[in-house]
Amino acid sequence: MTEQTAYPRLMHTALDTEDARGLAEFYRELLGLHYRPGDEPPTEAPDDADWLVLLDADGMRRLAFQRVDEPLPRPTWPSHDVPMQLHVDYAVPSLVELERHRDRAVALGAEVLLDRTADEVEPLVVLADPAGHPFCLLVAPSVAP
Repeated sequence: MTEQTAYPRLMHTALDTEDARGLAEFYRELLGLHYRPGDEPPTEAPDDADWLVLLDADGMRRLAFQRVDEPLPRPTWPSHDVPMQLHVDYAVPSLVELERHRDRAVALGAEVLLDRTADEVEPLVVLADPAGHPFCLLVAPSVAP
């Protein structure tokens, strides 16, 4: 007998990139994730990863990275010449944490696209990861599941 579910569940968010390992390392460091067993960087062989998955501390899939051979057009947000295509929002509990994580992301290779940390209603920062995918860090003290 097969199990029935009311809805599909999110497995992970997958990002296309020319450098799967490089982008996976950026998000691994930024978010404190770890590789799915078998996806860790090789110690002796060349790294030719074309599909990598990152898990959270509970072992749940969060992000996947798929290598593409052709260069992707880098999103030009806030201009709509090349749309965002996808973005992920990450919540932090306070403005102090927002600024700390913005600085960490920049140190890891992100680029600040929009800094609205002074906004009293919804402080946020829009960044681009090293491959150009926009993502947001925003203050949301209590985010419901």
